[in-house]
Amino acid sequence: MGGYILSHDLGTTGNKATLYDREGNLLASSFYSYPTYYPYPNWVEQNPLDYWEAVKNSTRELLSKSKVKPKDIAVISFSGQMMGCLPVDKDGNPLRNIIIWADQRGIKEAEFIKDKVGEDNVYRITGHRISPTYSASKILWIKNNEPEIFSKTHKFLLAKDFIIYKLTNRWATDFSDASGTNLFDLQREGWSEEIISNLGIPLEKLPEPHSSLDVIGELTYSSAEDLGLVPGIPVVLGGGDGACAACGAGVVEEGDAYNYLGASSWIAIASKRPIYDQKLRTFTFHHLEPGLFMPTGTMQSAGLSYQWARDNLATQEREMASSFNLSSYEIMDLEAEKIPPGCENLIFLPYLLGERSPHWNPNARGAFIGLTPRHTRAHLIRAVLEGVGFNLRIILDTFLAQGIEIEEIRLIGGGGKSRLWSEILASIFERDILRMKILEEATSLGSAIAGGIGVGLFPSLKVAKELIKVKERIKPDIEKMSVYRKIFPVFVETYERLMPIFDKLGGGK
Repeated sequence: MGGYILSHDLGTTGNKATLYDREGNLLASSFYSYPTYYPYPNWVEQNPLDYWEAVKNSTRELLSKSKVKPKDIAVISFSGQMMGCLPVDKDGNPLRNIIIWADQRGIKEAEFIKDKVGEDNVYRITGHRISPTYSASKILWIKNNEPEIFSKTHKFLLAKDFIIYKLTNRWATDFSDASGTNLFDLQREGWSEEIISNLGIPLEKLPEPHSSLDVIGELTYSSAEDLGLVPGIPVVLGGGDGACAACGAGVVEEGDAYNYLGASSWIAIASKRPIYDQKLRTFTFHHLEPGLFMPTGTMQSAGLSYQWARDNLATQEREMASSFNLSSYEIMDLEAEKIPPGCENLIFLPYLLGERSPHWNPNARGAFIGLTPRHTRAHLIRAVLEGVGFNLRIILDTFLAQGIEIEEIRLIGGGGKSRLWSEILASIFERDILRMKILEEATSLGSAIAGGIGVGLFPSLKVAKELIKVKERIKPDIEKMSVYRKIFPVFVETYERLMPIFDKLGGGK
């Protein structure tokens, strides 16, 4: 057996192929992008054949970069964007574009699920609220609006599972990816017969669910030729991107927690049981390992809010960054660092795209509250960082209210590059923030660890604790904590007071 792990991360913007050795060291990576289509309002689709081209091209480029011989690849594993819906025929040919996670067309279908099964019942079985975001509503939309395609469908697949079929000729998904469909019984680790029978979705149209750590098949001769590899390489399922990110952050044991800080942001923990919130503010995915779960709360606009601030408030900083070959965010951080915590009572609500956790309100909108002549652009910039932190604190408090003990939080994602933002989060969360050495590659590393376990290169998921290194531990600042404790309740109340206004604005329509 070779000693190298080939990991593919099928994201929203493209596929990232990465190569790791058995010590978890990243040897090389290659990215191949693909387009997204928006044919109508709330419709978001991609061409699954673009995924296949991306996997082929990124694999060949990766081998060329790394100089690793194809025979030395021990395993191929996957991470993938979740909550999609791709109908394929019995030969694995796509019958239409894949409807991806961001698509919201199935609003009527989500209401149908509520009527037939019930919101609380679905939440208890699947760990998730009912939403058009999930695969169930998308499958029903095809059934209602494209009945010929529905009848011809042999399987409804998720993004990575289509590529796994192309590699192995096996129909399968894993527990973590299946847990984002609104159809999966979390604790029984199988499709919910109650839900699918009530919705009229034939069980045989769904792929067989397996552990993320299972070897599902071997690379076929034809696929090996397409990828520039040798046939017979074991293929491990891997998981949904969130579960793989958790593993890549070292969050693999009860009570471990991480914060992914990217365009969106979420806090997730590892737990031996699903976490059910009475107000349905959070949800639970399956983790990569059988019997392990990942309670999660996701907000829409974290890094996206800071990007908005860069594009609209930081013209000077962008010009300086271009001149000195720096990131504009670094210069924005320097400006924000001059402003005292609390921004002299300026609050930013980070709801530029509505909100998922904790409010689940598509009409919520962003707002600055408390502006005075004393406030400058630098105040506004810092307020954005703090506003994201306050919203994440609400999500954190939801878990703490369940009696979960969280002593420290691992930080991954592009936002983790900002030391200032990390410091702000530590003081708002009142917990140590661990900035990880690997920030943006955590998802592919989690997939690689799953692959390594599947073929025996690694003993168990706990190996993540050894492979994944902490770059820096940031402790809360007592004085800043005191300021944030006073402002946080005002942040919460501000949203509540503005809810009627958001509803009147109708989501900006």
